[in-house]
Amino acid sequence: MMKRLKLICVPLLALMAFSKKAEAPVEECAIKNVAFRAGEKVSYTVFYNVTGLYFEAGTATFTNTLETLNNKPVFHIVGEGNTNSSYDWIYKVRDKYETYIDTTTMQTLKFVRNINEGGFKKYQNVTFNKTANTAVTNDGVFKVPACVQDVVSSVFYARNIDFSKLNPEDRIAFSMFLDNEVYDMYIRYIGKETIKTKYGKFNTIKFKPLLIKGSIFEGGEKMTVWVTDDANHVPVRIESPIVVGKIKIDMMGYENLRHPMTALIRRRG
Repeated sequence: MMKRLKLICVPLLALMAFSKKAEAPVEECAIKNVAFRAGEKVSYTVFYNVTGLYFEAGTATFTNTLETLNNKPVFHIVGEGNTNSSYDWIYKVRDKYETYIDTTTMQTLKFVRNINEGGFKKYQNVTFNKTANTAVTNDGVFKVPACVQDVVSSVFYARNIDFSKLNPEDRIAFSMFLDNEVYDMYIRYIGKETIKTKYGKFNTIKFKPLLIKGSIFEGGEKMTVWVTDDANHVPVRIESPIVVGKIKIDMMGYENLRHPMTALIRRRG
């Protein structure tokens, strides 16, 4: 019923980022961070629908702290996802994803994945060498594009894109390294839309990511993502059909945003 419902991967894979062309020199991959700051925390509720009604299935949170890695200042961003106790008997999830992003270039330097999903456990530690364009993992050394991102850093890189320069139906290509493979992907910009979520009413930017066919999602552009139409670009809703039923993920709380949440029209009472 809840076959491989990866509560962290769902929002992450949905919100993965934009990137410069993969063959670009490292310095051309850099982008200035104007969307978030250290100390930010955003929380989500994951809803599952198989009978026509949505039920709370789990939670996900993203926290951001300022640290130092190899004498470089980095944003240490942690994403954690858990099924609710009432769903643990069906498919228990305790996932933790971490990324270390260079504060100057917004490029990922390190990625850690520690998951426990229905008894399946996996730990992966990836170090990115931006000079050699390699990713060093538990399994070896892999060649990667200069501007490659990991699954978490992609989300925060994307939040700094100037959406005002896009037209509806524009595609934004990016590359991502996950499970020792490089994926060439894109998102399709749809436009702007006002929506009502479990948190409130928002002015948003809407897009559809190209998904990799897997155990949960069908391939293609069936997922829809909405982010705030303000300087923060915080994801506020994700919807997608899955193998059995549908999921909906709503932002339910935030702390220490860099900018005022001007996209919020009205908080739900």
